[in-house]
Amino acid sequence: MPALARKLRLHHYFALAFGTMIGTGWLVLLDDWLGRGGPLGAMLGYAIGGILLLPVGYVYGQWVLRLPDAAGEAAYTAQVFPPIVSYFTGWIMLLAYLIVCPWEAVAVGKVAAYIFPQLNSFPLYSIDGIPVFLPRLLLGVILTLLLAILNYRGIRLSATFQNWTTSIVLFIFLLLLAISGVRGSPSNFHPAFSATPLVSILLTLQIVPYFLTGFESAPKCAEEAHPDFRGKNYFLAIAMALLTGAFFYVFTIGAVAYIHPWQSLLGHRFATAIAFEQGIGARWPVQLILVMALFGLIQCFNGNFVASTRLFFAFARRGTIPNRFAAIHPTFQTPSSAVVALTIATLIALLLGDAILVPVTEVGSMASATGWFLACLSFFFVEKRASKRALTALGIAVSLALTAMKILPVVPGHFTHAEWLALALWLAIGALLHAVSAAKRPAIK
Repeated sequence: MPALARKLRLHHYFALAFGTMIGTGWLVLLDDWLGRGGPLGAMLGYAIGGILLLPVGYVYGQWVLRLPDAAGEAAYTAQVFPPIVSYFTGWIMLLAYLIVCPWEAVAVGKVAAYIFPQLNSFPLYSIDGIPVFLPRLLLGVILTLLLAILNYRGIRLSATFQNWTTSIVLFIFLLLLAISGVRGSPSNFHPAFSATPLVSILLTLQIVPYFLTGFESAPKCAEEAHPDFRGKNYFLAIAMALLTGAFFYVFTIGAVAYIHPWQSLLGHRFATAIAFEQGIGARWPVQLILVMALFGLIQCFNGNFVASTRLFFAFARRGTIPNRFAAIHPTFQTPSSAVVALTIATLIALLLGDAILVPVTEVGSMASATGWFLACLSFFFVEKRASKRALTALGIAVSLALTAMKILPVVPGHFTHAEWLALALWLAIGALLHAVSAAKRPAIK
């Protein structure tokens, strides 16, 4: 079988990891974040979450040095656990990446409709009382197909595109911070928390895994590193992306709450744009925010699409799903069959429309935290040095706590029946693919 192209360097890995984290949640769902924690509670939730995830990032940096395999968590856990545990660990992590793709495809229509309200026309059907509009659906389809073509034709092309979009997002972000600092007021922050400080922070921490998923995406492309790339730079790229992503969210929340009273933003899906428009009394900041949102949306979609296609390709190569998905394009050296398969999956999920936005956040958070937990647990068993095991134990504790917050009924904000159903459906699809593969040939360990 031909090898994947080897062209990625440190800045590519940083852009991939950062871009996978930063989409449009800061624009589309910021009212939900403020409702959960208030400005200070939400800021502390993201800051604490980002710092606590550093040990998890360290474990991934160590794993990729030992095992540079696109299968990621599936390959890591295979060193310790039975093949079926390894497979479903990777499968649930695939959910964390793949679920973001239709999320962003839906969000592009939502952002565009804010500028052109006529896009909210020609309703096709409703899901949970939320209509799906034809023009917005077509925009999502077009974006999905464009990024699919980009990834089909080569990883270097996709990575360069990711670099440019990341640079634009960070530049506009700094400009918005400056505007808020000049025109805002500390009085807009009050009250600082939506409930008690502990509950406010806890409710925010529950969704942090979903919005910071992506720092561990760099190892999924480890086989595509440039021959001169130094192995220790994986953790450098992971840590840089994790901290940059966490504090991007921290300062975005702070900027919005500083420029406009945050409680008046609750229930408004474009709280960030509304805050700057009303805080300054002008429309031009909204245009700036929407440009940033568009580039953020595309980079996040692209980053998660890269990670999910590499993981899906690795499953097929290991024989845990049908091996037809392990095909590599002879000219572009990309996992072309995996790209096609996940493009189709994204287009199907896109049909659910806006109804997927908040539930996807909840399910994606649990999926990410579960994958992190099992990757850390596996490294704890294979690592013999006490100092590294101690740091890994911290990663285990953090990721386990983040998982427990979503599945334990005693914790506020736990899974609803709909979210359990979505998770069960995904596991059933994975079991079906695995069974089809097992019927044809034994799994490769």
